[in-house]
Amino acid sequence: MSVPNKILIVDDSQAEARIMQAFLEQAGFWAVALSDARRIEEVLEVERPSMILLDVVMPDRNGFQACRELKAQPEYAHIPIVMVTSKNTSSDQFWGLQQGAEGYLVKPFTREQLLFEVSRVIGKLQSNNMGAAPQK
Repeated sequence: MSVPNKILIVDDSQAEARIMQAFLEQAGFWAVALSDARRIEEVLEVERPSMILLDVVMPDRNGFQACRELKAQPEYAHIPIVMVTSKNTSSDQFWGLQQGAEGYLVKPFTREQLLFEVSRVIGKLQSNNMGAAPQK
């Protein structure tokens, strides 16, 4: 089970991750940053976030690849992913959504844009869970 309002930030730029973390924590979210996309699954097991903010351009494992792989695994497929990237063409956005992302935010972004996208996705997640059958 995921931790409500806990967000995993995956970005190889520590400066970008710190900015997102500060914006989110000021708004009352619990943000955890990870700079190595190869460790996402390991961190998901421990942190159990309710969503992921995922950079695209990263060494060893890009965000498109990570998103596609996470959505293919039943234990992680339910976790919403928002791509947060400098890749700003409509084909990049289309490709990100095709990989299973629920949102796409282009860098640079404002605090308001980040919080709007996070709130949109978390709100959608919460409204979907309201109709779910209780777990036994």
